[in-house]
Amino acid sequence: MNETLPFNNEKYLRIQKEKILERISLFGGHLYLEFGGKLFDDLHASRVLPGFHPDSKLQLLLSLKDHAEVVIVISSNDIKNQKVRGDIGITYDVEVERLIMAYQHAGLYVKSVVLSFYEQNEVVDKFIRRLKNYNVDIYKHYKIAGYPQNIPLIVSEEGLGKNEYIKTTRPLVVVTAPGPGSGKMATCLSQLYHDHKRGIKSGYAKYETFPVWNLPLNHPVNMAYEAATVDLNDINMIDPYHLEHYGKMAVNYNRDVDTFPLLKDIMISIQGNTPYYSPTDMGVNMVGFAIEDDLAVQLASKQEVIRRYFGAKKDFLLGKINDEAVLKAELLLKKLNLSIADRPCVSVANKYAEEIGAPVVAIQLKDGKIITGKRSDLLTATSAALLNALKYLAGINDRFKLLTRSVVEPIQSLKLGPLNNTSTKIHGEEILIALAIQADTNPLAEESLAKLYDLKDCEAHSSCILAPQDLKTLNKLGIRVTEEAQSYFYRTN
Repeated sequence: MNETLPFNNEKYLRIQKEKILERISLFGGHLYLEFGGKLFDDLHASRVLPGFHPDSKLQLLLSLKDHAEVVIVISSNDIKNQKVRGDIGITYDVEVERLIMAYQHAGLYVKSVVLSFYEQNEVVDKFIRRLKNYNVDIYKHYKIAGYPQNIPLIVSEEGLGKNEYIKTTRPLVVVTAPGPGSGKMATCLSQLYHDHKRGIKSGYAKYETFPVWNLPLNHPVNMAYEAATVDLNDINMIDPYHLEHYGKMAVNYNRDVDTFPLLKDIMISIQGNTPYYSPTDMGVNMVGFAIEDDLAVQLASKQEVIRRYFGAKKDFLLGKINDEAVLKAELLLKKLNLSIADRPCVSVANKYAEEIGAPVVAIQLKDGKIITGKRSDLLTATSAALLNALKYLAGINDRFKLLTRSVVEPIQSLKLGPLNNTSTKIHGEEILIALAIQADTNPLAEESLAKLYDLKDCEAHSSCILAPQDLKTLNKLGIRVTEEAQSYFYRTN
């Protein structure tokens, strides 16, 4: 019997696809679809909407792949300044190359790369030379003075008309980018202008996920979106244009609401009319219609708001965001009547760490049991917690050892010797590799390893900021970890 999940992913993909096909028909068979957010790994959506597959957007596009081509937009300024994607630590230009290969490997047709805000520069020109290895067309778009306010200039040969026209061959053109501020919308508007000059009927829409327009403004799903974007200061609000025209409440966010009048005027200047009366109209977003257990979704979203609060405190300590972003994350907690006490693994980790004066990681398993691990001379708190959790899941008594010195000592010697590390503590991934080696001769190690998949979607908390390699390991395992905003090296090293 199939488990019923709070979010019906199959239904979502079906109705989202139907709406995209309807939108293509609305514009005479040619649609530029601005595609924000993560295509391959939308983990935020999967956390707040249990049942949402992290690759749902990719699967939807693959179902339309015979109709679709992909255009990737990157700002020349981001290339020149070597802007970095914070979550995976690579520059935007390298991310474009990664996206081209990933899309092509998945089976999508990547036709073009657009360099927005183009100005000749050695770094940008070097990137162009690299792009020629990927069999994609390269186009240059230019900065327009007064964009988006100066509509007469924008909609002219000296504005959008200066941009190189992207030759497209399929009815659905997915316009995506390595990150925000790349120029996706301006690229779509440029195409509408050039298509209109050529007598080609085409239209524009946005692929949306959050905020969910047909959920209440203060629904936890929408508030979790605000919590995820405290650094951008996105604010959910009632769409005033939707309310005025349709007499119905719809949730949107401040940036789309603020830019809608100008965007609408630009589209009318280009094409003479627009079917859109509100920013909500522009979006294609059927997420709300696929929620089947609203209470479960609310609970999941509340946990995400708490996790985002801890993330904001950490980012502030590391100098990545300002104190206003932290205050906003705290305000969202209060709006939902939440506190860190609503995340049980937090108090367990912090209390134990206070008692022993050393870092602790606490993992809350799916049966509610909370397993702890403390930092020692041999192990990091993460590796200790993983070992203890696996032993519990496999039903192995604490007095039995999973690892022998003959496996652990060579790792320590390697770290201290050729690798030149200052510490011999064994991190999470290293302990799992050691366990895999031991599994060949120790049935208990083999039984423990078999339980690794049971850690996916478990909650965890660290009493201090984790070493990067331990955080990466927990993320790979699908463990939803939060960290206390204090140094990894506190108390004793």
